[in-house]
Amino acid sequence: MGAERKSMILTDEEKRVTAYHEAGHALMAKLLPGTDPVHKVTIIPRGRALGVTMQLPTDDRHNYSKEFLYNTLAILMGGRVAEELVFKHVTTGAGNDLERATDLARKMVCEWGMSEKLGPLTFGQKEEAVFLGRDIASRRDFSDEVALEIDLEIKRFVTENYERAKRVLTEQMTSLKALAEALLEKEVLDAPEIDQILLQSSSQTVPA
Repeated sequence: MGAERKSMILTDEEKRVTAYHEAGHALMAKLLPGTDPVHKVTIIPRGRALGVTMQLPTDDRHNYSKEFLYNTLAILMGGRVAEELVFKHVTTGAGNDLERATDLARKMVCEWGMSEKLGPLTFGQKEEAVFLGRDIASRRDFSDEVALEIDLEIKRFVTENYERAKRVLTEQMTSLKALAEALLEKEVLDAPEIDQILLQSSSQTVPA
């Protein structure tokens, strides 16, 4: 999770926003099926992050299903959505999440053929760039019309999971608040503590 940055002092408001942000990630990860288990959540700044939700796979993964990746998008959106629902505004804290979600959605569409609309094709032929050592450049091998379709599909993948996270966290607001308040009190929660909090706060039902 990176070294703690004890020298970085967050204001009370920043702590609250970070607690709800991480609680949003953690709750989505706990409620969606087939995701990697949540190992630990912290609001102690580490590296460049103000907080971290750590998921650890039970087995080594060498292959990822579309459902797993789709759920990962919803987990990444969970932090931003939690901030919006509770504080009615957004912060720069979700910047890395949005970048990762957009990159993942692009790979799902362009590299792994997971878009029903575009079919089992790859877009953006890989080639070694002669003047960049062994860096790989991507050569566009499709029309403007297909480029627009790709953009729309990437956007759809991300926005569908943004709306999905909003539905889940709205219905599970009691659990979200319980998790965030526990983080504000303890700063670090491990898996058994998270399970106990969720057990006490509400039943765990997930909308389709």
